[in-house]
Amino acid sequence: MGLTNNAKVYLEGFYSGPKLQDLTAEQVRAAFAAAPTPEGIEVPKVTKVEDRQIPVDGGEITVRIYTPKGEGPFPLFVYYHGGGWVIGNLETSDAGCRLLAETTGRVVVSVDYRLAPEFKFPVPVEDCYTALNWVYNHTAELNANAEDIVVGGDSAGGNLATVMNILSNEKNGPKITAQALIYPATNLNFTTPSYETFANGYGLDKDLMIWFRDYYVNSEEEYKNVYISPLLYDDVSALSPAIIVAADNDVLKDEGALYRDKLKKAGVKVDYKIVPDSIHGFFSNMAFFAEETKSTVNAIADFLKTLNK
Repeated sequence: MGLTNNAKVYLEGFYSGPKLQDLTAEQVRAAFAAAPTPEGIEVPKVTKVEDRQIPVDGGEITVRIYTPKGEGPFPLFVYYHGGGWVIGNLETSDAGCRLLAETTGRVVVSVDYRLAPEFKFPVPVEDCYTALNWVYNHTAELNANAEDIVVGGDSAGGNLATVMNILSNEKNGPKITAQALIYPATNLNFTTPSYETFANGYGLDKDLMIWFRDYYVNSEEEYKNVYISPLLYDDVSALSPAIIVAADNDVLKDEGALYRDKLKKAGVKVDYKIVPDSIHGFFSNMAFFAEETKSTVNAIADFLKTLNK
């Protein structure tokens, strides 16, 4: 559980300013928006990238559609970005989604769900499920295959992807081929050993996760809601095969492993990878963590290939 040099440099910069958990959501978003755009990120030139507005309850959200090279119809990958349900957007996951589209050969639809605290639970969940159904119902114009949809995401997005698998199963919604979860949040009680081991100094501090959670949920009672803490979902046996990618030094590491164990015990196919010497958030920081991002995308692509055999 060491740290790469890039991780050390990143963390030094991350902790050079005020702690995020001491700021408001608006201040954190403004700080990220004002940060200079990283240069020199090498990502595939995706054949087509298009933003679309789609209707949700009470408004509209944006989805970004990445179409890979080839003829189609393509299988699909619906992606939910990280950021603790409070920050993050289409741009933070853009490089990763481009890689996913070209490496997996799937049309990737990245969902810009509405964020807390302006839109607390269950709005982000509802937006994500509406987007999943929109994708399913518009596969013809997406040049895509409605019978092969993967859901995935990083961190809070991994949480939302897991919840989409549960909801779609419960509501007889779109059939999910697989779930691809990058250091997912699966339980919001924050009591695992990794929450103590990596509580401070690794980017996603325990206090910062508490800050995210308190913006997202409406009450302490909701920590046990399975659409917030999917690890608590009783019977996972009907859920889709999963690949879970963990960061080596991460407060969320143990709950990803616990979700893996729960799926395995229920007979669900699971692949589990730990990215060595890595920290939480690498997938949305490709300027620092290109190798970690590429290895994650390759692992996801390899896992998805095994499902077709």
